[in-house]
Amino acid sequence: MAGCASPVLSQEVVRSERAAFRVADFATGLDHPWGAAFLPDGRLLVTERPGRLRIVGRDGAVSPPVPGVPEVVAQGQGGLLDVALAPDFAQTRQVYFCLAGAAGGGVLTRLATARFSADMARLEGTTTLLDATPAQASGRNHYGCRVLFAPDGKLLLSTGERYNDKSRAQRLDDLGGKVLRLERDGRPAEGNPFIGRTDARPEVFTYGHRNPQGLTINPATGSVIEIEFGAKGGDEVNRLRAGANYGWPLVSYGTDYDGSPIGTGQARAPGIEEPLWHWTPAISPSGGNFYTGGVFPGWRGSLFLAAQSTPGLVRLTMEGDRVLGEERMLWGRTRFRHVLTGPDGLLYILTDETQGRVIRLEPQN
Repeated sequence: MAGCASPVLSQEVVRSERAAFRVADFATGLDHPWGAAFLPDGRLLVTERPGRLRIVGRDGAVSPPVPGVPEVVAQGQGGLLDVALAPDFAQTRQVYFCLAGAAGGGVLTRLATARFSADMARLEGTTTLLDATPAQASGRNHYGCRVLFAPDGKLLLSTGERYNDKSRAQRLDDLGGKVLRLERDGRPAEGNPFIGRTDARPEVFTYGHRNPQGLTINPATGSVIEIEFGAKGGDEVNRLRAGANYGWPLVSYGTDYDGSPIGTGQARAPGIEEPLWHWTPAISPSGGNFYTGGVFPGWRGSLFLAAQSTPGLVRLTMEGDRVLGEERMLWGRTRFRHVLTGPDGLLYILTDETQGRVIRLEPQN
């Protein structure tokens, strides 16, 4: 999928169901951009998977790499992945990272934090907060690694099951294949569903996930929405409930890559949460975001997802937490990694390429 025959082009005009827009290159020359967060002044933090953090100016100018980022293992699907601002970033300049890190002769999903210097020129005090999956000597896949601050100020971190041992997604004493709910210092958050159980890690909020690369808040309901890669089909959008089981690898709407059934071969089972939406064949959805801007009124409240295979942009029409329908845009062209609404009300998309870009969807006129 790395070389699409017809990449998304700057200045291309698209007429979608609810809006006409023009594609513009906002920033270029990025190496597999993965995560992004807008700063209070409108600039954009962008991670590059090989291990660099950039600041993109309001004019699209890309800074040199910011010194002081955590060390990463940039192999396979791993590297420097997501970045999120602390809720009080304007006062503390604190940022959080999810990454693939080395430990014990292997690689794992790691949560780290650092603080920008007063002049925003470098990171200081880089600290590991949590090693969130057991170190794995072989296999460089399924890190999960999306970071989100919930409205209550708690930190949510998605972790993949790392592929080699799918069953860990169902084991409550293992942090793989989960969404974790944490305090800002990496401790288990108060009120977590499995606190006090000797057979469970207190960090666990939900379990039964495969490779969850998207977390976002539905502004209409306050629900946490999770976006997850399936195998050969079975990609999911889920509404998270404390303590709930999302089924992997017991049930799935897809099959394994060789066509064999997943778990029982069933899509549903008692006690397993049903996805809000799912895809077979797979589209491999990564980051997602609800559109909250005012520039495209017809999109307001829609959930946008970045798709990897077949690549493109997906818009889900929502009514509360219910999905009413789906629209695909810029389809079969360029792999997208993440999508977010800018403070200017425009939609920004990270392309997953060696010569990666941040593209911006602007009004046609």
